[in-house]
Amino acid sequence: MKQKILTLFLLFLSCSTYAQMTAIPNIPAIGLEDAGFNKDSINALTDTISKFKQRDYLGLIVIKDNKIVLENYYNTFWRNHIHDIRSAGKSITALLLGVAIKDGLVKNVEQDVYSFFPKEKYPSLHEDYKKVKLIHLLNMVSGLDADSDNPKTPGNAGKWIAKDEWVSYLLSIPLSTEPGKKWVYADINAVLIGAIIEEKSGMSLRDYAKQKVFDPLGIKEFYWYTNAANQTGAAGNLYISTLDFAKLGLLVANKGKWGNKQLADYAYMNRLLSENSSAIGDYNPLADGYGMLWYRSKRMFGGSEINYLWASGNGGNHLVVVPEENMVIAMTSGGYGNWYPHTRAYFILGKIVQALKKN
Repeated sequence: MKQKILTLFLLFLSCSTYAQMTAIPNIPAIGLEDAGFNKDSINALTDTISKFKQRDYLGLIVIKDNKIVLENYYNTFWRNHIHDIRSAGKSITALLLGVAIKDGLVKNVEQDVYSFFPKEKYPSLHEDYKKVKLIHLLNMVSGLDADSDNPKTPGNAGKWIAKDEWVSYLLSIPLSTEPGKKWVYADINAVLIGAIIEEKSGMSLRDYAKQKVFDPLGIKEFYWYTNAANQTGAAGNLYISTLDFAKLGLLVANKGKWGNKQLADYAYMNRLLSENSSAIGDYNPLADGYGMLWYRSKRMFGGSEINYLWASGNGGNHLVVVPEENMVIAMTSGGYGNWYPHTRAYFILGKIVQALKKN
């Protein structure tokens, strides 16, 4: 009986490994060396990951030239498991704004927030929002009295996240500084972008994302927290698989195009890829800049300097887009509340870049 169980278990592992390497629609699979990677270097990296002391690393996917090069899972995590990517969800909200612009719901990022919300529907709407543009929200320079690291500010998420309806409250938050002058990390910026898409589409951001992006990409399993008033937590609260996380990065890398269909506004996506403000200062030692709810970095790996943008979520959830290499790297991790998962993700990124044969 024990021998039979062992045989079935080994068969399961064999089938699981095969499923892991199978291609999916629009993203074929390719071997490491055929994709231009040193196989030994990547094997050494995956072996190192499997031996990490902390057992909270979950998944790693590398897509190069629109082909899956590497798809690995760890610590009982698997392809179809969904996972909370935390604040990396903000970067997905920025992508959805590009879809809303293509749909004609939003004209451009220079529109002011005030113009999207009827005063009669939202009597709490503060006049200061006439000064706050979408680009200010996207670049975390809105000037609103909100700071994710300061619970005393009225716009801090602790003041509104538990509400059954939070948009009315958010629209009452005044300015504390002039928009465009000071970078402050605040959840309110991404949530307001989501609220604008909801106001103009008549749908929750969750349902809008499903219809306009997730369904076309074949993303079937996900969870995005949405309150009783049908308002989605656009600053995070998105649970998604590592593979689907990577698909979203590929959509960004391809400037909003999936297959033969343009899902997001092309000009907007170009700006998303290139926008870079140094106003972030030294907030994140792994970032040189910030823009469109994505971090920006220029780093030297293996003798080569690369530029990349990345979505970052608490716990080490990183979605990296390297335009010059036509490469996307998705990493999921459950090391919430710690800094080491971010430096670990940086280490893995460096090893992947160094494994490219030209290095």
